[in-house]
Amino acid sequence: MSLMSKCLGKLRLVQEAVVAGKTVLVRVDYNVPLENGVVTDDGRIRGSLPTLEELLRKGAKVVLLTHLGRPKGKRVPGLCLDPVAARLQALLNRAVNKLDDCVGDEIKQAIDQGSSNEVFMLENLRFHSEEEANNARFAHSLASLGGVYVNDAFATLHRSHASTLGVTNYLPSYAGMLVQEEIKALSHLAENPARPYVAIIGGKKAKSKLGALRGLLERVDVMLIGGGVAFTFMRAKGYQVGDSVVDESLLERVKEVICLAREKRVLVLLPRDVVVSEEVDASAETVICAADEIPAGRIGLDIGPETIRSFGEQIALARTVIWAGPMGAFELEQFSRGTREVGEALASSNAFTVIGGGETGAAVTQMGIADRISYISTGGGACLALLEGKVLPVLDALRV
Repeated sequence: MSLMSKCLGKLRLVQEAVVAGKTVLVRVDYNVPLENGVVTDDGRIRGSLPTLEELLRKGAKVVLLTHLGRPKGKRVPGLCLDPVAARLQALLNRAVNKLDDCVGDEIKQAIDQGSSNEVFMLENLRFHSEEEANNARFAHSLASLGGVYVNDAFATLHRSHASTLGVTNYLPSYAGMLVQEEIKALSHLAENPARPYVAIIGGKKAKSKLGALRGLLERVDVMLIGGGVAFTFMRAKGYQVGDSVVDESLLERVKEVICLAREKRVLVLLPRDVVVSEEVDASAETVICAADEIPAGRIGLDIGPETIRSFGEQIALARTVIWAGPMGAFELEQFSRGTREVGEALASSNAFTVIGGGETGAAVTQMGIADRISYISTGGGACLALLEGKVLPVLDALRV
């Protein structure tokens, strides 16, 4: 069975929901960047608009649930959702009633007094520790605010929280249009992808990518590994990596992945050279050195020019590419070249190119090449979990 058939075929779709005159809880992912109280990238908000417009067109009262940042169960003024509500209001061109909490009698009363076609936004769910703990009482309190539930927060599908999984125990639940779009796009990577199929894996931590790496080895022809992930691989191969970040607990598992790649005849390319520095700082001096000879006291913070060329050659030959994780500390100019040039290589490619959300999505948007990428997923972790073939309980809860 194809990925799309498996994931989408049995889902209850928002288009099928009877919502006229009903209060519909919509879990969205508005975990967006803020600067001086202003949303600086509204891509995730825009991604939710088709679902919201569909519900409002059918006469629903819409209540939005989302998190923002990591307040760890405490109210953090800088993570309140007022700027997000303001941006959504401008995009929807209708009032968005921002509430000061997400549960309680006053919140329920305010929503109940609203009318069809009104939009409410609850306060940051993660101001309550019960959200991430998937507390049943908290989930029930959220569910009591409405009569129908829609999940359109693709980026959170791999997280079993109260607002993503717990609520589905109490309300008829449907998949939003963004969730459907994501699954359809990702199906291109699993259903007879055009070859050569290249995966580019980067980012800071090897632990968050290792499972996806194993899963992708079943599908891809070439794997390019950069970013912080590369240094754990290089250490596993016996390289001297200086003070670069290495997850020592993963070395044996990484060796297994390397052996599996050999068995599957997948070409795995690690950096040939790297940009190193003594510290992660905008004013730090940098040196380029061979990847297996990083001096003690130096930290690898980007791939070097020889690696950029090597990776670019593989991307130019590719017909399908998935990219998850930047090639270095791209937030700082002197460590951004690898990410920038890999992005340009994808943008210039004739391949079907997919960005696995998260930091990589932010990077290509920042570089101004987002419109030259075939598809940018809104969820890094969820995207990789789906491609890895993991069971996603939140997605299963939306099935018929």
